[in-house]
Amino acid sequence: MIAIIRICGRIGLEKDIIETLNRLRLRKKYACVIIKPTKENLGMIKKLRNFVAYGEINKDLFEKLVEKRGQIINKSGKIDSKKVIEELEKGEKYEELNLKPFFRLHPPRKGIKSKLHFPKGVLGDNKEKINELIKRML
Repeated sequence: MIAIIRICGRIGLEKDIIETLNRLRLRKKYACVIIKPTKENLGMIKKLRNFVAYGEINKDLFEKLVEKRGQIINKSGKIDSKKVIEELEKGEKYEELNLKPFFRLHPPRKGIKSKLHFPKGVLGDNKEKINELIKRML
């Protein structure tokens, strides 16, 4: 599973970039989505690499993310994070599991360099370092 976090805000973006962000449900700054790497999704990520941070997420961190920042659609019941992750890996959709398909995160503790690409900043493919970034944003 790939975690994608929107880093750039709304000002000064081109129409096609905004459309791609909306298709991935990254409508606000510091919104995060977890998706499976398909050909179409990888193409959208490639187009957005100057505006988002992405990388491979660990299963245990994904559980913690669902537990802390997952939001229920109809406000009844609780979230069983282990069950949710198992169902998502089988191919279920977030809406079928009564969850919103995105996570709203806090700005990262200790800050980020939001104008530079990965080794010096946070934009682009963070590979395994995305887990540390998400931990700072929970």
